[in-house]
Order: sequence, then C-alpha cells, then structure tokens
Amino acid sequence: MLRIIFILLISCVGTQLRAQLVEQEGPAPSANQMKWHEMEYYLFMHFGPNTFSDLEWGKGTEDPKLFNPTALDCRQWARIARDAGAKGIIITAKHHDGFCLWPSKYSEHTVAQSPWKDGKGDVLRELSDACSSYGIKFGVYISPWDRNHPDYGTDEYNDIYVKSMRELLRNYGDLFEIWWDGANGEGPNGKKQEYDFPRFEKTARRFASEAVIFSDIGPDIRWVGNEKGIAGITNWDLLDTAGFMRGLGAPPIDTLNSGNVNGKLWIPAECDVSIRPGWFYHPNEDAAVKSAKDLMKIYMTSVGRGANLLLNVPPDRRGLISAADSASLMAFKSLRESSFETNLALRASVKVSTSRAGYLPSVLTDGFRFSHWAPLKTETTCSIELEMPEPREFNTILLQEYIEAGQRIIEFTVEVWDGTAYQPLVNGTTVGYKRILQFPKQLASKIRVSVVKAKASPILGEIQLYNFEDYQ
Repeated sequence: MLRIIFILLISCVGTQLRAQLVEQEGPAPSANQMKWHEMEYYLFMHFGPNTFSDLEWGKGTEDPKLFNPTALDCRQWARIARDAGAKGIIITAKHHDGFCLWPSKYSEHTVAQSPWKDGKGDVLRELSDACSSYGIKFGVYISPWDRNHPDYGTDEYNDIYVKSMRELLRNYGDLFEIWWDGANGEGPNGKKQEYDFPRFEKTARRFASEAVIFSDIGPDIRWVGNEKGIAGITNWDLLDTAGFMRGLGAPPIDTLNSGNVNGKLWIPAECDVSIRPGWFYHPNEDAAVKSAKDLMKIYMTSVGRGANLLLNVPPDRRGLISAADSASLMAFKSLRESSFETNLALRASVKVSTSRAGYLPSVLTDGFRFSHWAPLKTETTCSIELEMPEPREFNTILLQEYIEAGQRIIEFTVEVWDGTAYQPLVNGTTVGYKRILQFPKQLASKIRVSVVKAKASPILGEIQLYNFEDYQ
C-alpha cells in the first residue's frame, strides 16, 4: 500500500512539474473546446417542412399540416450515426421558415400544429433520448431568422427568441453545440430583425454551459467560409473578431478559411458539407449521394487540416435516413478504418535535435497525442528522426500538436531516407490538433520531420505513418 501511495505521489509531482514547464503561447482552447476538437466528426440533420415541400429555404407560409413523417425513428438516426463513427448529431430545431421541431409555447408554427402524432409529438425529445441511448452527443441549430413569427422585426422578437432558446437549453438534456446561422432576411411584416446576440450568448452560457457556440465569429467555433468541407491549407485555430459581426458583417472568406496567425481568440473552424447536393432531403437527389471516396477526400481537407467535419445527412419524408445515405456512411467508415488501421511508426525509435528536460522523445510514437515532447524552450526550430525496424511502405503522415499550450507551428518539412541521404518528401504549414499529408508511396525505414518556423518552442504530441489504399 505504501508503495502504491509513493508511486501516486511521484506521478502527481511529475504532472505538476510538466505543467510548470509547458508555457502557454497565445490563446489556447477551453475545456469545452478541447472536447469539441476530440470529436472530429459528427452529423448535421436538416429536417422540417422543407423536407416535404422540396424547398431549401422555406417561406414561413407553409401549412404545418405539411409536416407528417410516416415512420419517424430517431433511434435509427442515432444508431446509424454511431455505427458510422460520428460522435454526435446537430438537428435543425428551427430553420428560417420558423417551424419548430418541438412544441414551443412561443410559436404557432410547430409540431403541435401538425398532424404528426396528432400534434403530440416532439422530434427533439425523441432525438435527445436516442442520442443518449446510443452514446453520442446532441446539438441544436436554431435560426434567429424567422419568416413566420408575426413579431419578427420588432423588439419583442428578441424576447421570444431568448424564451425559445431557454426551452431548448433547459428541457432536452446536455448539448454539445449550439449552431447560429447568420442569415437575416425579412419576416412576414416585411421587416428585418436586429438580433441581440450578446443577450443570446448570455442565455446560452447560462443554460448550456457545456455547449460550444458556432457562428461566423464564434464565440467558440467559426464557419470555415464554404459549404464544401474544405479548410484552409494553412489553418489557424485563432481569429480576430473585433469590428466584425455575424452574417453580412463577418470576416472575409479567406480569413474564415485560414484563421489569423496572431489572432487574439481561440475560435477553430468547423467544416459543414452535405452528403447530397442539397441540405434538405429531395427525392431527385437519391442518385447523387456522395460516395465513400468523396467523403474521404472531404475528411482529408477538414479533419486532415485541423478542423472538425459536420456532415449533413437529411432524413427523408418517412423520417428515416435513406438506404443510399446509410450505405455511403458505412462505406466511408470502412474506408477510414482500413486507412488508419496500422500506424507504421508506432513505437519507432526517435532521435531529436534538442530535447527539453522532462520530455521524452519516445512519446512521439506512443500512439497518444496527450503525451507530448518539446525541444529546448529557447528553440523555435527542431528536427525529429523516426526509424522503424525495417523498411516499410507508406504514403501518409499524421502530425498533432499539444494545442492545450497553444498552436505554434508555422511551417514544417518531411524528408525520407533513401539509404544514403534524406530527400525532400512534402512541406506543410500549420499543424494544430491534427494534420494529415499525403505523398507518393515510399519504401523506407527512416523519415525526418523538421519544424522550420514556429511562433514559440513547438510542442508535438504525435507522429504517425500510414499506407492508405487509393481513394482518389
């Protein structure tokens, strides 16, 4: 027993010493943001009257009787999401048409006015319960724009929106993300609303303290600037928001895509993209579902560039994920798993140019990002050589920074040993939570990663090598 206590004390002291050694450089993620980074990939679900009207943006004048799924099964949604490797689902609780997928007390345009379940249904309740049952997380999209509510365009509407948010945030369990669209058009009275986002944010923080908030300028997660699932080749998790607003007042598209190298706030990018051409289900798009290879390419330009992937999979008019979408999701999961099945650099020997006291180079190939290595505190460049027991074929490298101490790496190179000397293989810019780069297939036993430019002493958590099958 004394020996166990002694080991625990040594472990705690070691943790404390390491915490003292790891200095933060610039902004760093909050605990909630760190949980979000670790999710990497989750589903978006656009569902509502547009599913039945064949529109993308409803007009708000649709009869609630239009909403009548014949076999809605949120457990099917959650089961498919889990089996596809997605970590959560974000549902369009209210889109621009103003229709609420829950029986809100503050609207007359909800599931309570629909024939579905004789007006006694609640999609959010069913989905929240289903996500909990299948061990995935639950989030909501709630559009501030409301093309139906008669008070939209008046001061009273901000009160109504806050009360609607409060219903969502208090009654449907823990949320991992709240999604704010920046669209701001006219309501039924021809007026536009002046959104009180500071008040909206205060409400969200009060009633959903665990949730991260998405919009063009965060405050926690930013839009990547396109709906194609493509983050910038250079992608900083940092952003400056002073002087910008959501919607038309957002930062330029290239800034949203790449972030700001010296941004004052940690606001990483989320890549939203649909598995179909549209965001809502349309029968004529059943033959246009993205293939597993298409989704893998998107994965590499989103998660592979340090962002998160929000993949839209819209339920059909039955209230089910269609067979075509499900098949593509499962094939995508199989392709990801086979690609990342064997880390060829696991436990490879590591040599470094310099090393900070207390940081073992060997942790770079232990398979865990949280265990990390750093060169001397005064060094902003370094080289890391990995040697495997014998030559192996590989065409993909995965790098991860220890971003809890900030994002630091500006530029790096990867070289391969040809038997007599190192030859250039691939160059990269930012790393962040995760960076995946590909190159022509190599047969070698050694590679060298060199950080050639950084904002501060680089702190790396992991280097991995893979031999991907062809998905191009």
